[in-house]
Amino acid sequence: MFLVFFRFLAWLPLPILHGVGNLAGRAVYAWPGKYRQRLRANASQAGYAGAAFARKSAGQAGKMILEMPKVWLRNEQCLQKVQSDDNAVVHEALAEGRGILYLTPHLGCFEITARYLIQHGPITVMYRPPRQAFLEPVMEQARNTSGLKAVPANMQGVREFVRALKRGEAVGMLPDQVPGSGDGVWAPFFGRQAYTMTLAGKLAAQTGVAVILTAGERLPAGKGWRIHYVRLPEPLPAEPQAQASAINSAMETLIRRFPQQYLWSYNRYKTPPGAPPRPADTL
Repeated sequence: MFLVFFRFLAWLPLPILHGVGNLAGRAVYAWPGKYRQRLRANASQAGYAGAAFARKSAGQAGKMILEMPKVWLRNEQCLQKVQSDDNAVVHEALAEGRGILYLTPHLGCFEITARYLIQHGPITVMYRPPRQAFLEPVMEQARNTSGLKAVPANMQGVREFVRALKRGEAVGMLPDQVPGSGDGVWAPFFGRQAYTMTLAGKLAAQTGVAVILTAGERLPAGKGWRIHYVRLPEPLPAEPQAQASAINSAMETLIRRFPQQYLWSYNRYKTPPGAPPRPADTL
């Protein structure tokens, strides 16, 4: 039944999905609770204080949720609505004959980026099984896209990543997802210490591949998406905390291009069980 509902949503035009999503996101924000508090606190930490910004950001989060069925189930139709002014960044990296590590933060439509990148060659991405079992059939169908291989977020998936990179292929992951207690370091993110994964830096150091931040900016009026690319300077620092800081800094630069589309409600500053004590925040 849920898959039928997803298919219905995927059939609707993108402007309608974005319009309804915007209203729904703002409605959820209007309800007092942890969601609104966290969104405003995290946005304010980055310098985006005020209710007006928060309401717009909540509306963008609603658009993100309602566009997912269309991106997952109407892949080709959505790709016709994608554009980019930064493709030269990818072309230059491909010409070097190395693999590429794409880092896609919770910014804009992060579901469209991997599907767009397939045009440059196969890509392997990590996924975590959904907490709600009823979502698994939908995600299973969404992952069955030619050129896109999904691997679990565990050691098996990491090994698949290394093999793909050594073949000169591309992999993609979320760099701002809070890792488990033994898989991260504290690093500043918009001036506050955030527990940050070390996997991205380790993969880059082990395989010597190019590292590119990417995000799909949601265009107004349901016109589609614009893909952004930012290549990280090489080589990355050797020390894990310095690697994480460099990646977080690059993410900040990309997020500031269209900050209202970052998922500020995500609990980015939580402390995982067993993590070391949080150091003092930067000024």
